[in-house]
Amino acid sequence: VKLVESGGGLVQTGGSLTLSCTASGRTLSHYSMGWFRQAPGEEREFVAAMSHTGRNTYFADSVKGRFTMSRDDAKNTLSLQMNNLEIEDTAIYYCNANFLSTDHWGQGTQVTVSS
Repeated sequence: VKLVESGGGLVQTGGSLTLSCTASGRTLSHYSMGWFRQAPGEEREFVAAMSHTGRNTYFADSVKGRFTMSRDDAKNTLSLQMNNLEIEDTAIYYCNANFLSTDHWGQGTQVTVSS
C-alpha cells in the first residue's frame, strides 16, 4: 500500500490544521492506521492510532483533547484534525498503516507552529 500525506503547513500557536493520508494499492479497511511525528533531532514518536474497525482510537498524552482522527475506508483516507496547536507540535507527521505486523509509511508532511 502506498500512503501520501497532505495538509501540512505553517500555523500560529492556537491554530488548527487537518492532515490527510490517502492510500492507494490496497483498501485500508483491514489496516490499523495511525500518525507518528518526528521533530528535528528527536526520535519518531507515536501521535494517534485507530483500529482497523475504527472502533478504538488512541492518542498520545501530549495531544489528547486537542487532536482527533477519522478514517473513511470508502475513500481510503485517514485524517488527523489538530486543534490548539503548540510550538511543540512542530514536526514531520507520518501516516502509518499496519497489517499483520507489517508497517507501511508515507513520506511525511511538515507541520510548523510559530508563536
